Amino acid sequence: MPKLTIQGEGTFEVEDGTRLVRAIEQSGVEVGHRCGGHASCTTCRVEFADGEPEVMTQAEHDKLSSMKKLGQMRLSCQIVVDRDMTVKPLMWASKEGWDDNGPEPAIQVEPEPEWHAPQDLEESD
Repeated sequence: MPKLTIQGEGTFEVEDGTRLVRAIEQSGVEVGHRCGGHASCTTCRVEFADGEPEVMTQAEHDKLSSMKKLGQMRLSCQIVVDRDMTVKPLMWASKEGWDDNGPEPAIQVEPEPEWHAPQDLEESD
């Protein structure tokens, strides 16, 4: 099983194939997911210290590009844990003053993912 290290919180074993947003939440960190994990709100944003995936969904690319944040952060709702990872969640429900984290994200990545290497997406911009 991959290990997920959440900076300042600890290291947790995660079932291979779990959406990162769900793995973070299952580890006890109240990461945001105000849109329910559809790559439209960016409240699930994280920074990677290690283990960043080499692929990105088209939805994540489009959202981060529109915000001019591509290469600065990733959306945990668009990432599948398939290796050891070290992340820092950037938005927590309690720190943002929210009553809850948002609607529960589905088990599978939504919208239907179109996986690409980030450099391939940059060439098409």
